[in-house]
Amino acid sequence: MGFVQLADGELNYQLDGPEDAPVLVLSNSLGTDLHMWDIQIEAFTKYFQVLRFDTRGHGKSLVTEGPYSIEQLGGDVLALLDALQIERAHFCGLSMGGLIGQWLGVNAGERLRRLVVCNTAAKIGTPEIWNPRIEMVLRDGAAAMVALRDASIARWFTADFAEAHPDQAKLITDMLAATNPQGYAANCAAVRDADFREQLALIKVPTLVIAGTEDAVTPPSGGHFIQEHVQGAEYAEFYAAHLSNVQAGAAFSDRVLEFLLAR
Repeated sequence: MGFVQLADGELNYQLDGPEDAPVLVLSNSLGTDLHMWDIQIEAFTKYFQVLRFDTRGHGKSLVTEGPYSIEQLGGDVLALLDALQIERAHFCGLSMGGLIGQWLGVNAGERLRRLVVCNTAAKIGTPEIWNPRIEMVLRDGAAAMVALRDASIARWFTADFAEAHPDQAKLITDMLAATNPQGYAANCAAVRDADFREQLALIKVPTLVIAGTEDAVTPPSGGHFIQEHVQGAEYAEFYAAHLSNVQAGAAFSDRVLEFLLAR
């Protein structure tokens, strides 16, 4: 664990794996923290130095006044890389992390080796979905976060997975209840306002798109759209809801490694 000093606060990060290996950055989803990737670390650190961080407004990272933007969150990633003197890295982001990955691919492709975007879309949802959630969280605070946690199990995992792995599902969904309400609402605004549908063709780095067959938040159609608009992009789909890295586990890790290690 460590902290990088940004202009307006500290960004929490964790480095695992061999220091001389290529760097793989992992970016969390809305309402989780860097530990959402715990299940991947053993596999990924065999080949990479893995850099995880808590996105602004999450975990132990800074919480500043919102709304945030994906450009701002992407800038935080570049500041983290600069502070750690990492010139280029692989990047894997899920959901909101996938939006950050798209922004980096469009605006800072020279800093990326390969890009993996998971359970995401070029545009996620509409203001009609996001604005009531933002208003509820800012009004009700911690109570709203608990209510969102209880509703998230059905969105993040299929019913059979949640029933078979209740402890694993609880570990992840408890991250949502622990998220700072102000930070969560500010990040909701960033997701609400992001729209890369007209910019995807600007992504020139090798890209893998991953989707979950049962993902109601970002359905496979959104993943197919990204694949079709990023030249040469690969596509993979797993039986999973929104958090495919957790539900698909080893199969997810293996597919990401196959892509990142390809010559």
